[in-house]
Amino acid sequence: MPLSNPNSSAPAVDLKSVYEPIKDELAAVEEILRTELSSETPWVDQLLEHSWLLGGKRMRPAFVLLSAGCLGTIKKPALQMAAALEMVHTATLVHDDILDEADTRRHEPTANSKWGNKVSVLLGDYLFTHSFHVASFSESTAAVRMLAASSNRVCEGEMRQNAWRGNFDLSEADYTQMISDKTAELTACASGVGALLSDGSVEQVESFRKYGLNIGIAFQIVDDLLDVAGEADTVGKTLGTDLLNQKPTLPVIHCLANLTADQRESFLELLRSGEAKPDAVIPILESTGSTEYSRKTAADYATRAIEFTDSLDSSPYSSSLRTIAQFVLARTR
Repeated sequence: MPLSNPNSSAPAVDLKSVYEPIKDELAAVEEILRTELSSETPWVDQLLEHSWLLGGKRMRPAFVLLSAGCLGTIKKPALQMAAALEMVHTATLVHDDILDEADTRRHEPTANSKWGNKVSVLLGDYLFTHSFHVASFSESTAAVRMLAASSNRVCEGEMRQNAWRGNFDLSEADYTQMISDKTAELTACASGVGALLSDGSVEQVESFRKYGLNIGIAFQIVDDLLDVAGEADTVGKTLGTDLLNQKPTLPVIHCLANLTADQRESFLELLRSGEAKPDAVIPILESTGSTEYSRKTAADYATRAIEFTDSLDSSPYSSSLRTIAQFVLARTR
């Protein structure tokens, strides 16, 4: 199962080989998800089946398991927390699609396009609340507390993003904080909680958290860039939603900071019109080197993640964490 790359110069990563050290544990997590995301009520079961299929590559569970493996034996609590994290992640996708009015995700219709916003809100709420039920089986107060804190940051980041729609005076630092909370926090939590459940020290847990945070920030910057410069068939979801929803992303923020006053006003008028399309925006971003700047910034975060993996003891688990980081780096080129 290759982790496809929208940039032809960057090789795909074979997830089967990356997940090889944790294949049995991932299968166990999948069984937990299959069991928990089901209902005796046919209508509810149909919704939950949709959410189960929405999960995609199971990257967050993989971070939990690989991080746990780096520091010791992967125990049952790690499996339960991996499943809980995937459920939180899926809930954020369901809610994101509502907010973005997106029609497709992973080449499939979104829940909101199939059943409407009201049903989709309830589905996302169910996934959030049920994730803590699953997490409680780990019987680790510290792990559940970490998941709770991260979930709060994710929601706060999402609220901040919506409050900042149309605010094109946003700084790069504000943007980075927003995506750290909204997106990267869950990968940070996944890596950190894996270390925690293998009895990692406070310092080790924090180091694994930073690895996940750097990976998550790099991924989000690239995704924001692909929303403008990607190809829908390759990316697998509706493109241009950030532009239509007037979300300030790194390429746009950087571009605005490097235009002349007149050019900036003209670009702002386009962005605020609600009719900005990728084809019209890309030439402006290219004129200020903003797409390249965004790729380089993402690459810097990916490089930090790679440097962390260099500090780990050599093992199949650390090798896989390094491969994931290398893929993110390649994705920026």
